[in-house]
Amino acid sequence: MVRMRFLDIIEKKKNKLTLSDEEIQFWIDGVTDGTIPDYQTSALLMAIVLNGMDDHETAKLAEAMMNSGHVMDLSSIGGIKADKHSTGGVGDKTSLALGAMVAACGLKVAKMSGRGLGHTGGTLDKLESIRGFNCFLTEDQFKIQVQEIGLAIIGQTGDLVPADKKLYALRDVTATVNSIPLIASSIMSKKLASGANTILLDVKYGEGAFMKTIEDAKILAQAMISIGKRLGRNTIAMITDMDQPLGNTIGNALEVQEAIETVRGKGPKDFTELCMRAGEIMLVQGQLASTKEEARRLLEEAVSSGRAFEKLAQMVQYQGGDLEQIKNTDLLPKAKYVTEIRSREAGYISRIHSMQLGILAMKLGAGRATKSDSINYAVGLKMAVKKGDKVEEGDLLCRVYHDGDLTQDWLEDMYRSFQYSDDKQEPIPIVEAILGE
Repeated sequence: MVRMRFLDIIEKKKNKLTLSDEEIQFWIDGVTDGTIPDYQTSALLMAIVLNGMDDHETAKLAEAMMNSGHVMDLSSIGGIKADKHSTGGVGDKTSLALGAMVAACGLKVAKMSGRGLGHTGGTLDKLESIRGFNCFLTEDQFKIQVQEIGLAIIGQTGDLVPADKKLYALRDVTATVNSIPLIASSIMSKKLASGANTILLDVKYGEGAFMKTIEDAKILAQAMISIGKRLGRNTIAMITDMDQPLGNTIGNALEVQEAIETVRGKGPKDFTELCMRAGEIMLVQGQLASTKEEARRLLEEAVSSGRAFEKLAQMVQYQGGDLEQIKNTDLLPKAKYVTEIRSREAGYISRIHSMQLGILAMKLGAGRATKSDSINYAVGLKMAVKKGDKVEEGDLLCRVYHDGDLTQDWLEDMYRSFQYSDDKQEPIPIVEAILGE
């Protein structure tokens, strides 16, 4: 048998030809064991960015990456196991509230999450603002917890999808991040390796999201749905708005507090609706409801009865977190100072620059500019307005929770995060479309 030459694979994609399953597997094997040098992989990555991959190639790439390390087997857990993934945004604390709501309805939620980097926050960082919370259970502990209480959120284990870690590090320094096949296969390889039967994707679009337009978000969603379905997973995607922060809070302890308020039925309207719409899909996927209407009733009852809050508290207790901080959110980390930002003009709020607000929160210490940065769990922003709201000069726009001084440049960037109009603009629906049903 003639051994493949990686040079020929690069040449093939350079000439816009389709790679075979064997060629993709050869590449990922070589990435994983180090036999293919970084410069050759970088060349192929650029060829993929320029010339794309078809649905079959993309699914095969995701499968090969999934199998590059340990694949979690959740078959010992009874029932359908569900997972949910967000492509990331500003103020996105959905996993905390949604996981508790659907688990309170009987769904088994086995979720692996990541840390935040740049203007988007990470679920693990939010959970670790709860004193003692342990995001790194063993696989056996993870499975036992999902079996016993129906909900666990942990960090990704080191031996899951090692090929993706190597490829992403290269993509980051070779301007090859922005490619639908590479993004879709990266996300889905991790979701597939996590072992769940059903996957709900929350694909965000807008200024505060990775995908800036709804068209690009739909293309990415369809690519991920195609991968999931080709590999035997029930996969559905929601396309959701990230042209303003989700809910009212940006920052770790502040977002935990808002998630707790939401599972108690007192959350912001937009965030509550997103959780309800996502929960409807997940309960139908998990065969716990036959229609979305039935699922909505189950979710509303889980919230109103207190069972959703009890489920969140149970997860925190199982993972070593301080239960008193969940029962009394005033005990969560607190910033030294609170500064009110008030409007300098009157009019209707026409734009809220969510990416800018995410960066401003990061500069306070709520996020990381680099992976080695530490997090200040107490700091962040609490919004007082949404797009379409009418404000007068002097009205409250935002509260800033901070430990250090706010510079004049920081404050000016904060004021510039809000734009005004003389005319009221109708808000965009929080869920723009649902694909894959």
